Amino acid sequence: MAATTNRSATAVVIVGFLSLAVAFSTRATLGLVMPFWQAELGWSASFISGVAASALVVMALTAPLAGLLVDRVGARAALAAGLGLVATGAAMVASTSSPIVFAIGFGGFAAIGFGIVALHTVSTAIAMVYERNRGLATGIATSGSTAGQLLVVPLVAFLLTTLSWRWSFGGLAVMAALGMVFVLVMLPRPAMSGAGRRGSSASNLKMLLQSPVYHLLFWSFMLCGFTTGGVIETHLLPFSSFCGFPPLPSATAYGVLSAVNLGGMILAGYLSDRVNKVFLLAAIYALRAATFVILIMLPDLSIEWLFIFAIAFGLVDYSTVPVTAGLVASNLGVKVMGLAMGLLSGGHALGAAAGAFAGGYLFDGLGNYATVWFVAAALSALAAVLAISVPRGSVVLREAA
Repeated sequence: MAATTNRSATAVVIVGFLSLAVAFSTRATLGLVMPFWQAELGWSASFISGVAASALVVMALTAPLAGLLVDRVGARAALAAGLGLVATGAAMVASTSSPIVFAIGFGGFAAIGFGIVALHTVSTAIAMVYERNRGLATGIATSGSTAGQLLVVPLVAFLLTTLSWRWSFGGLAVMAALGMVFVLVMLPRPAMSGAGRRGSSASNLKMLLQSPVYHLLFWSFMLCGFTTGGVIETHLLPFSSFCGFPPLPSATAYGVLSAVNLGGMILAGYLSDRVNKVFLLAAIYALRAATFVILIMLPDLSIEWLFIFAIAFGLVDYSTVPVTAGLVASNLGVKVMGLAMGLLSGGHALGAAAGAFAGGYLFDGLGNYATVWFVAAALSALAAVLAISVPRGSVVLREAA
């Protein structure tokens, strides 16, 4: 690539990293602030959780549309619009005591923004400007989703404890607004031959739905959502409490998982440029299945094993993202990647919702988490089978007329 192209490509990585850091931190702040809303405003946990659940549904519905937006107008306009919506939603939350305004702000404006400023949008943007080292660039950019929670959330917590929850969301609104400006300044306008060069949305969707590769990646990524955003992000800390472990070391173990997750995404991206992506993705899912064995045995083990699990699972948590994105680019094509990754992201969100519900349902019915972890292990193994079935050669879809 030419020097200017190198600078533009590097800018996409930086912008993607920072955009995800802001969006994911804003999402994570909801749980952090929940007790303060309950105490100050009298909002119930079920109401706040209901808004959070509705936000997940909105994100799942937005994801394919966001992918189409990237395909049509490029990452610059999509990320700027998404960050603008996040800023709007966060500002509404910061300035209100009305549950209706809160629901519209977080579950509406911000949720649509979360659906746009998401892993699939950034990975698509990377694929559009990188051919060599695409996996490493994707891993670095998408690791902002974890880095933000390690770097930004503590700052939000500081504002929360020293000032108020309104300052926390106000600060996030300012960050998102500045991020929007940063996107518009750093990323060049796409050339006319870039955005808008794809075939019709209907024909592209039809081609994807007729592709066995798409279905193998879609269903494996949905199972990925079940076993990560579903059962682990929702039920790992309650399970730790069920095992009798104190809150502080349990939360520390979860922090270790997040930190290792960041490195795992970059490592997976690096490896995807150098080894067979199909085998790599299958290996990640297979190793994930193995990590659930630790949780099955954990009630009879010491808390040190919770940290061992955090390290092992962190390596194979979000590491599926750069590898899956690489397979979409090479097997389905960059020209439909936004739509394809958007649909996969929507499936991932639905899988996460199913995992969160199933975990609670099984625990309530059986009184323990053993069956939850058995199911998660089995589904991870199934995802590995689906991944290894992806054709190893390039089968890029024919561009729609």
